[in-house]
Amino acid sequence: MSETSSTHARIADIVQGNDVVLFMKGTPLFPQCGFSSRAIAILERLGVAYATFDVLQDMEIRAGIKDFSEWPTIPQLYVKGEFVGGSDIMMEMYEAGELAQLVTDAGVARA
Repeated sequence: MSETSSTHARIADIVQGNDVVLFMKGTPLFPQCGFSSRAIAILERLGVAYATFDVLQDMEIRAGIKDFSEWPTIPQLYVKGEFVGGSDIMMEMYEAGELAQLVTDAGVARA
């Protein structure tokens, strides 16, 4: 198995293994960029259970997630295995009520 395919398999396992997962820089308590901080704040306001993955702790995942999603930036949000977007898209969807509807429709557990 190539390094790329094994990295993609690891990412797929993380995405499939969590109803809501945010690939971010840092941790929820100590986000390492403003975009990751904003993404965590949105998830907290939604009140859903979520997992995070700190891409700063794993350079293979940090590089591979951009290929996996075909999205150039981090953070990246996945809900029920589907890529949603980065913090700007999360904010737009949150403000429009679409993100709350998405997690409700997906049957995501409350925190």
